[in-house]
Amino acid sequence: IAHKVAIAALKFADLSNARTTSYVFDLDRFMSFEGKTGPYLLYQAVRIKSLLRKAAEQGVSAGPIVIAEPAERDLALTLDAFSTAAADAYDKRMPHLVAEHAYRVAQSFSKFYAACPVLVAPHEDTKRSRLALSAAALRQLEIALDLLGIDTPERM
Repeated sequence: IAHKVAIAALKFADLSNARTTSYVFDLDRFMSFEGKTGPYLLYQAVRIKSLLRKAAEQGVSAGPIVIAEPAERDLALTLDAFSTAAADAYDKRMPHLVAEHAYRVAQSFSKFYAACPVLVAPHEDTKRSRLALSAAALRQLEIALDLLGIDTPERM
C-alpha cells in the first residue's frame, strides 16, 4: 500500500500541473494526505469503498438518486462535469484537467459526506440515494485516477 501511495503521490504531482508550467519538487507536500495530492485522492476513494462495504454488510443497497440537499446537488454537478473535463484533456493534450477534476470530485465528496449522513440517514430512500451518489463518485474518481495511471487500493 505504501508503494501505491508513493507512486500516486509522484504521478499526481507531475500530472496535476500544466505541461507548459514549472513546479517545485516538494516530496513532503506531494505525500500529504491533505490538499491537492495523490494520497488525498486515494484516501477519499478508499473512504468511499469502506462506506460501500459497510452498506453491504448492513444489507443496504443503492437506489435512485434524489437530490434534496445542497451538498448532494454540488456533488452531482461535479460528477456531471467529467465528460467535459476528459474531452478537454484529450483534445488539448492536458492531463492536468483530469487531475483537476479528480480533485474536485474528492473535495465535493468530502463536503457531501460531512453534510449528508449516508448509512445513518433518517429515511431508507435517502440512504439508498446517498449510497448511489457515493458509488458514482467512487466510479468517477477511479476512472480519473486510472486515466492518470494511478491504481486505487482497496484499503489504506
